[in-house]
Amino acid sequence: MKPFNQKAKITLVGAGPGDPELLTLKGLRALQTADVILYDSLANPALLEHNQHAKKVFVGKRKGWQRYSQAEINSLLLDFARFNYHVVRLKGGDPMVFGRAMEEIETAREHGIEVEVVPGISSYSGMAAYHQLPITQRGISRSFWVMTGTNKDGRLSNDIAIAAASSATVIILMGMSKLPEIVELFTQHKSNDYPVSIVQNATRPDARVLTGQLDNIMALNAIAQLGSPGLLVFGAAANKLDAVTAHLTAQNVLA
Repeated sequence: MKPFNQKAKITLVGAGPGDPELLTLKGLRALQTADVILYDSLANPALLEHNQHAKKVFVGKRKGWQRYSQAEINSLLLDFARFNYHVVRLKGGDPMVFGRAMEEIETAREHGIEVEVVPGISSYSGMAAYHQLPITQRGISRSFWVMTGTNKDGRLSNDIAIAAASSATVIILMGMSKLPEIVELFTQHKSNDYPVSIVQNATRPDARVLTGQLDNIMALNAIAQLGSPGLLVFGAAANKLDAVTAHLTAQNVLA
């Protein structure tokens, strides 16, 4: 641990989308100099091996379960910072993408504690690169939407209906529990054969990909049982998974 006369610091580090080799060099250096590491459930535990001496505290959340509330995590950050420690908050993906980072940044600022954010590869971009899925492609998709499936109160995000009417590739995080409602929204704007894919553990060895279309994705997943966390991909890009990924399709799921 640091001598007590050194300045406290909180660093939010993006752990990336699962593959531990996708951590940035800057993120690695932050981990190696940490006195305390508060880490999420989506951060690969192998990353903790980069620092054998820091105190590690698991503060992960899953749907319907959490070790600490966000308010308690904020308090832990302050408690450790009061000892003039370098506290690393290791967050899955990128801290600024659905990571509730601003709540932790504002907590540090309100108490005069230096805070830094180290970017990470988000789950959606890591998934796209690993599975050679072109989120944008000339002549096919000129834009993309990335959104959460639910609001803070657990209801379906209103943005999904707007995205469903667009021509963009649509990627939905944290939407598996709302899959029937999301598919229904897209059905109002797209044909039954509109491509849909579900990607689970996208950058890990146990990755699973289910490819179908609006009129069969629910039935296929009832058999394949891909659960949370998972990414939903709507649009022509979903079909591109066929050529490069060992995955589940209507043919082999129903065989």
